[in-house]
Parts: sequence; C-alpha cells; structure tokens
Amino acid sequence: MEWNFVFILNSILLGVGLAMDAFSVSMANGLNDPEMKRGKMAGIAGVFAGFQFAMPLIGWICVHTIVQYFQAFEKAIPWIALLLLVFIGGDMLLEGIRSKDASEKKPGLGIWALLVQGVATSIDALSVGFTIAGYGWAMALAACLIIAAVTFIICMAGLFIGKKFGTKLSNKAQILGGVILIGIGIEIFITGIF
Repeated sequence: MEWNFVFILNSILLGVGLAMDAFSVSMANGLNDPEMKRGKMAGIAGVFAGFQFAMPLIGWICVHTIVQYFQAFEKAIPWIALLLLVFIGGDMLLEGIRSKDASEKKPGLGIWALLVQGVATSIDALSVGFTIAGYGWAMALAACLIIAAVTFIICMAGLFIGKKFGTKLSNKAQILGGVILIGIGIEIFITGIF
C-alpha cells in the first residue's frame, strides 16, 4: 500500500465503520446526562477515540508477532462485548426505573464505566489488525490516528444528539440509554457470531 488518497479514504471509511458502536454509546451517555459540559464530552469522545486508536494497532502488532494466540481470542470478542455492554446498560436501565423523580440528580458517567464502554465498543477493532497487516509500522500508525480522529468527531456528534434528546426525555432518558447499550451489545454479539 502506498501513501496516497486511497489510503486516507480507506482509513476514514474504516474509522466511520468502527465508530458506529461508540457513536451509539455516546448518544446513550448524552441521554443519561443532558447537562454534560463540553470538557467532559471531549473527554468521553477522547476515551473512545483512544481505544479505537489502540485496538487496531494492538491487532496489527498481534498479526506481526503472536497471530496464533490472537486467532484463538477472536472467537471470544462478541461474548466479551455483549457481557460488558449488557452489564452497563442493565445498570443504567435499573437506575432509570428506580428513579421516579425527574429532578433527582443522576450520577455522572464514572471513569470505570467509561473505560468498560471503551473496551466493549472497540474490542472488535482488534480484527482490523488483520486488515492493515500489509501496512508498514508508519502506515499502520497513521491509519490508527485517522481512525481515532474520525471516532472523536463521530462521538462528539453522538453526545450532542443524546444531550438534545436527553433534555426532552427527562427521567426516561436513562432507561432509553440503558436499552440502547443492551441493544448494541446484542448487535455486536449477533454480528460477531453469525
């Protein structure tokens, strides 16, 4: 592969495809916290972008070093994503059901929940290491940086959309956010298994 427009376009499209799960989870996070400040939004989008940068790069390294171990792990990816997202989504759903009062202060997204979301939405990006295996180190790094930038932009859009609807949905937003996360987990699982 050469450094050209096709390389950049392929990396952007790869970023868009990989960022869809993170976009949906970002929307759920925005729904859950409609008063979220821009700094926190940038931090959340940055975490998702960081994971979307790291996972394909880790996959690329695995292909070039320990490919036989990675192939055995690849079968577990849909199960891991399903468990993580159902756990977080279920917790959000229960909190939304328990919260009867719309004015009740909802807990913000904690760092551990955010990290779990980051892993769950990007773990399938490990497989992209196979896609970019033909790239040299510099091209693989550049592709991962482009994927991260695209993910950041898409996640910021998801957070803005979620915040807008979260304000209108009041206390139902947390329930909807939990349902969305569980749905994403099921979608990743079904897509990964079949």
